[in-house]
Amino acid sequence: MIITNTEFKSIIFKEIMKMKKILSIILTSALALTSVAAFAGCSSDSSSNSDSSSSSSESSKVENVTIAVPNDTTNEARALLLLEELGYITIDKDAGITATVKDITDNPHNIKFNEVEAAQVPNVLQDVDYAVINSNYAIEAGLNPVKDSLGIEGSSSAYGNILAVKEGNENSDKIKALKAALESKQIADFISSKYEGAVVSTVDNPTDGFDSSVDYDSLKGEKITVAASPTPHAEILAEAKKILAEKDIDLEVTEFTDYVQPNNVVESGEFDANYFQHLPYLEDFNSQNGTHIVSAATIHVEPIGIYGGKQKTLDALK
Repeated sequence: MIITNTEFKSIIFKEIMKMKKILSIILTSALALTSVAAFAGCSSDSSSNSDSSSSSSESSKVENVTIAVPNDTTNEARALLLLEELGYITIDKDAGITATVKDITDNPHNIKFNEVEAAQVPNVLQDVDYAVINSNYAIEAGLNPVKDSLGIEGSSSAYGNILAVKEGNENSDKIKALKAALESKQIADFISSKYEGAVVSTVDNPTDGFDSSVDYDSLKGEKITVAASPTPHAEILAEAKKILAEKDIDLEVTEFTDYVQPNNVVESGEFDANYFQHLPYLEDFNSQNGTHIVSAATIHVEPIGIYGGKQKTLDALK
């Protein structure tokens, strides 16, 4: 059979069109398969990410969280009250400021408490999940109570730090002169600028640093001796020393790193005053030791805070 050139071209054209349709079907099928595979891969990744997220969430949970707290009566109670305020425990309402771990009525997180001498709490921080630390010891350890704590007491705390003296001496000219210096605007400004909220002045109406009822002339050349904690108490007293020096009165400060000797040396008469404690601690100390020390003035408050040790957030307690 003989075909013309025109017929031949027509046959070739039709075959080409058939081949295009076949190629189009093949390409469409290939694209569909690729999309299905990609979707399956995404689903797998999503499932994997979900599992990973779930695993990460589970890994953040810690069994038997350990928290170090001060072991003296008032500071332990203060630490426990902070934890109660944060919602982690419940304390027997009758225990008040003498609460201990035995007064915990609800402990949903099964927290284990490591009771440590207050000054040593920062030293065990890396060995526990968390620690509740007094601000003075936190500062000494290089911690910033405002920036580093995970939770902190309010500035309205009832645990204001006091100038304490032997009963009967609170109205002596020496003590009134020291009290006036500590209640001055100069001291309030010093506390505010140096500690930036980690220590807060409790003096409502700061003075010029002097008491008009004091016979400063009779105190010229006299020495006032004070037992104090290094930080912030001794630092604040160093500023007060400048004020008293204007009246030719020498303020001699001796630093102590425990909570017992400063009261003993005031009770014995070796020192005129001490500056290291809050009133609840003093009242408990007098009760336990038969001492006769009283508060002459409340100067500042150091909000107690909870700090991260092994845990860097409070997620382990959620």
